[in-house]
Amino acid sequence: MTIEQSPDVDQPVVDIELGATSIRLLGTAHVSRASADAVRDEISNGDWSAVAIELCDSRFKAFENPDALKNMNLFQVIRSGRAPMVTAMLAMGAFQQRIADQFGVEPGAEMRIAVRKAREHECSLVLIDREIGTTLKRVYRNVPWWRRFYLFTGLLTSVVVHEDIEEQEIENLKQGDLLETTFAQFAETASEIYEPLIAERDRFMAAKLRQLVDGSENRILAVVGAGHLKGIAESLSTPQSESPEEVIADLATIPPGSRWIKAIPWAIVGLIFIGFGIGFYRSPSLGLTLVTEWIVINGGLSALGAAIAGGHILTVISAFVAAPITSLNPTIGAGFVTALVETYIRKPTVGDFSKLRTDTSSLKGWRSNRVARTLSVFFLSTLGSAAGTYLAGFRIGQHLFS
Repeated sequence: MTIEQSPDVDQPVVDIELGATSIRLLGTAHVSRASADAVRDEISNGDWSAVAIELCDSRFKAFENPDALKNMNLFQVIRSGRAPMVTAMLAMGAFQQRIADQFGVEPGAEMRIAVRKAREHECSLVLIDREIGTTLKRVYRNVPWWRRFYLFTGLLTSVVVHEDIEEQEIENLKQGDLLETTFAQFAETASEIYEPLIAERDRFMAAKLRQLVDGSENRILAVVGAGHLKGIAESLSTPQSESPEEVIADLATIPPGSRWIKAIPWAIVGLIFIGFGIGFYRSPSLGLTLVTEWIVINGGLSALGAAIAGGHILTVISAFVAAPITSLNPTIGAGFVTALVETYIRKPTVGDFSKLRTDTSSLKGWRSNRVARTLSVFFLSTLGSAAGTYLAGFRIGQHLFS
């Protein structure tokens, strides 16, 4: 199996025959002007019975209704524990938006054109990607617990660190040999991320395409990110022991977290309380020192995180007060408290929700937009409290064993 340039459009493609069905995989870059033009030409010039696109239901709805963010209930997002997920999705969208702004291309323009042209030519339009929320949760579950904050911080850093990207670099991503090399190296260095982010979605989308074949579609055009061409093609070309429905159901399941990981916060709390007890047993002054350092370090770092995020002074104070307490109760985090305080004091406006996509493409926007700032307060105050827990715990150990 090789990735070749299409004879009709200057893009990488793979043509596959499954029984009486012809499938063309058209590789694109999601912020490439050439990709958008290629999709338009391919659908206009081809006799396709179905057009499959690399979108899930939630992202398709966002395409169809770009104003959906205005209806987001920020309080419910925080209360339901979805703040980290929403923040991650905004960060990814902001990174794509920044590249698109650099080249004057609408993010996902090739997908929008695919939707419009499929409707114009009366082709069946099929969404084949896995839900983005499921993918992010499976990435989170697959990454070791000690790397999760590192991964999330790196995602946010990609938003605020601006480096211009040459357009030729984006176009080069559509060369098959470069893709194989790039993703092979990625798999070697970060296989726990590669597997759910790329490989699983390759198999998921291939299974969706097999469903179309079983449904008697005879000519299918699949518009997918170029990085998925090789994986999808290999999956389609390999005999499968499971039905497409079984593959889809398996890959759409969110694996439960490890029990021992869930026990770590409670174990830390137990050790902290034991440390306090030993300290007071030895002398009241030592016990008081341990408690004071716990409050200052834990509360101070959480307050620092809230301040860096641009939180209100009362939010910063609430971080200092809440972090030492919530760190001793793993069922509630400091970020939950600070985000609610920030939301109550600085209630987001309709304008904040309307400008969320554009504001989150810059550091200034994350600090000025009330929705984005609240999510930043949640994340950074939580990160500060977590760091404070380990640092203060280390200090307690030093006092007790020195």
